[in-house]
Amino acid sequence: MDRHELRQIIAGLSEGVILVEPDQTIAYANAAALAMHGADSLDELGATVDAYRERFALRYRNNRAPDHYPIERVVSGETFHDVVVEVTRTDQPDVAFVHSLRSLVATDRAGRPSCLALILKDVSEQFEAEERFETTFNANPAPAVICRLSDLRHVKVNLGFLEMTGYTRDAVIGRSVYEVDVLAGARNRELAISRLNAGGTIPQMEACLDLPEGGSRFVIVAGQPMELGDEPCMLFTFADLELRRKAETALRQSEERFAKAFRLTPVPTLLVRAEGFTVTGVNEAFSRVFGYGADAVTGRSPADLDLWVHEAARTRFETAVARTGYVLGLEVCLRHEDGNNLDCLVSAERVEIGDETFALLVLQDITERKRTERDLFEAIEAVMADTSWFSRGLIEKLANLRQPGGEHGDTVSPNMTVRERQILDLICAGLSDDTIAGRLNLSKNTVRNHAAALYRKLDVHKRSEAIVWGRNNGFPTGSPG
Repeated sequence: MDRHELRQIIAGLSEGVILVEPDQTIAYANAAALAMHGADSLDELGATVDAYRERFALRYRNNRAPDHYPIERVVSGETFHDVVVEVTRTDQPDVAFVHSLRSLVATDRAGRPSCLALILKDVSEQFEAEERFETTFNANPAPAVICRLSDLRHVKVNLGFLEMTGYTRDAVIGRSVYEVDVLAGARNRELAISRLNAGGTIPQMEACLDLPEGGSRFVIVAGQPMELGDEPCMLFTFADLELRRKAETALRQSEERFAKAFRLTPVPTLLVRAEGFTVTGVNEAFSRVFGYGADAVTGRSPADLDLWVHEAARTRFETAVARTGYVLGLEVCLRHEDGNNLDCLVSAERVEIGDETFALLVLQDITERKRTERDLFEAIEAVMADTSWFSRGLIEKLANLRQPGGEHGDTVSPNMTVRERQILDLICAGLSDDTIAGRLNLSKNTVRNHAAALYRKLDVHKRSEAIVWGRNNGFPTGSPG
């Protein structure tokens, strides 16, 4: 067969074919070979091997530039196949291809090379897809490993798996699934191995991976068959259970500590749901002071129990807890199971337990203290009955001690600082900001800042409203005593 007939045969092939002479002259290239180089004619490809080298830069897939181009290896009579190179035009760096190459060296009857051909296959799309997969696989934070089904050896591993286990890439790649055992401690290991050998899907199951530095890691592992190139493989993905197990352990320990402290605290304490104030737990101190057993209280609200003597006070208290999340030292009157009234200080704080919101209510019985105070006040009043020489300020202060809540009964006191109470005292006494600043040895701006914070806590907007609030809540008004 002469060269003319040979060219007719290869002209219409989908594979690219380049014919080279022993003197390194490029004799012919079919249309497919020209297209794979972005060339329209043989002149663009190069008349010789040296011209080809000048016009096209080649790089193996490991990023190493070849010492000898494949076309040179053909001229030397070398036989090779499945050589993959990246080809870039030197005059158009943005024009690039990926070729899979093999050589064809035919000899005449005397054994001399008679036909030297470089056979090309454009695998650019395949390698672009593999690069996209490689990028996605490596960037995926979910730990993953790919093993080849033909020999069950790992061929790819991503950073997520390396970080989770502490393995190095070299310690995983090329090792079998039994050397770096991704199914170690699996709950249904026999099923997993059976599915792996059959190339079938491995369902999610818990496993315990052995770590290279000792110890283990609890995970959920699953396997999905896939093809990498033309090679059947198994993609193993993992979910790390270690953090969840640690969080569950910490939560359980925290709940146990809370339950122990709740049960043993000597102050009566209730745990209620933030919505509706339904009681979910009481401690022993509550039952001892108020008489109610846990069974009689759990599942009911304080309103259902008729625990509050003044309904309006209960409403204000619950509203304050819902609005601000806490109430500190509110003086109220609560009812014992036998019907007797108890003077109490009530504090509350919103707490999160699991995924639910609760309020923790602490009830301090101050009945005896109040009785002692009343006895003391009655004795003082008896002494003061006929004395007119006490100052008005002293009388007001004694009155405030006698009934700190004014005539309005139970109120929700804002959480004022000592300085804010001093300033409110002086505002109610009718002093200006300048006078208050001089009295407390503060700057005028500092007084105004404290006053602004005070207004926010009292939910008022001007000085006159603060004075009204103070008068209604036991703060003396008018000239200071």
